[in-house]
Amino acid sequence: MLSARVRLASTTVRFVHSLICSSSRSFMDLKALLSSLNDFASLSFAESWDNVGLLVEPSPPHTVSTLFLTNDLTEEVMEEALQKKADLILSYHPPIFRPMKRITWKSWKERLVIRALENRVGIYSPHTAYDAAPQGVNHWLAKGLGVCTSRPIHPSKAPDHPTEGTHRVEFNVTHAEDLDKVISAVKGIAGVSVTSFSARTDDEEQTRLSLNCTQQALMQVVAFLSQNRQFYQKTEILSLEKPLLLHTGMGRLCTLDESVSLETMVERIKKHLKLSHVRLALGVGKTLGSPVKVVALCAGSGSSVLQGTEADLYLTGEMSHHDVLDAASQGINVILCEHSNTERGFLSDLRDMLGAHLENKINIILSETDRDPLHVV
Repeated sequence: MLSARVRLASTTVRFVHSLICSSSRSFMDLKALLSSLNDFASLSFAESWDNVGLLVEPSPPHTVSTLFLTNDLTEEVMEEALQKKADLILSYHPPIFRPMKRITWKSWKERLVIRALENRVGIYSPHTAYDAAPQGVNHWLAKGLGVCTSRPIHPSKAPDHPTEGTHRVEFNVTHAEDLDKVISAVKGIAGVSVTSFSARTDDEEQTRLSLNCTQQALMQVVAFLSQNRQFYQKTEILSLEKPLLLHTGMGRLCTLDESVSLETMVERIKKHLKLSHVRLALGVGKTLGSPVKVVALCAGSGSSVLQGTEADLYLTGEMSHHDVLDAASQGINVILCEHSNTERGFLSDLRDMLGAHLENKINIILSETDRDPLHVV
């Protein structure tokens, strides 16, 4: 009897703990969740050609209790997401990329949109924003190399600096009595912000105006100045460049603390990606025993990112035949793992990071049916 009571008490404790855990994970408003996701990795880091963010939105208000993570959103994965009562699908690759002219049952991507809307499931894609993020896909891929230091191959630019304009125009106003007229004229041009400060020219105190301009406004400012040359002197036009972000950007150039043989590196990568096979192109004059110190990597399709980068090894999912030949001719080894195999493993890390970032307010689950479409047979 005592043993039965102990088992009953133990079961009761587990049941109560389960209820507490379930109640602690409630839901988030979709807009609040999207804001938090952007705080985690800003969509401004995505490439200009990409299609990122909220791609399918159920009619508001929409709350999210379960966030479903997948690398690719196929019809099989959509069925799994619906069975698991997902409210929002985070698909690393955007299932909607090219514009759709109609939403019918004829193509699989159109059917994804229909099923999502019918079941009030949102679809969100971060894609290259997660490639560039400091804690993103390429950072995860670099973990498999061994102890190393890394930096982006193509650093991102800070999205919020400068806050206004692409160019700065500075000039001195020749006569004080013309100052108000000049300021009024340039302030009337859309896309221009104006500041002023004192400047001394030939022992004469003058006012120097500094205009931050958009590309379009710059042409109007130049036109105004060319028509009113009597008002100004000592003109400078500066192109405003946003500062580079040290840990954010496309690809990673990784320098190992200690060199290893190419053969050892191949085994490390296979272990990290949980693959039995990878494709290897030996650089000219290289063998499996050749040392590897510097690795240039890019998750997914890396040709455009890796091209021209000096390294002992290129690591990516896929490259064209001719890009592999070009790299090998320069003595660079190339490892190809198939596109999504260099991305999918990141989702486990992402689940943990998002759980902490969102303070475990919602349930976050990984797809069990998502997989790379290519297999070695």
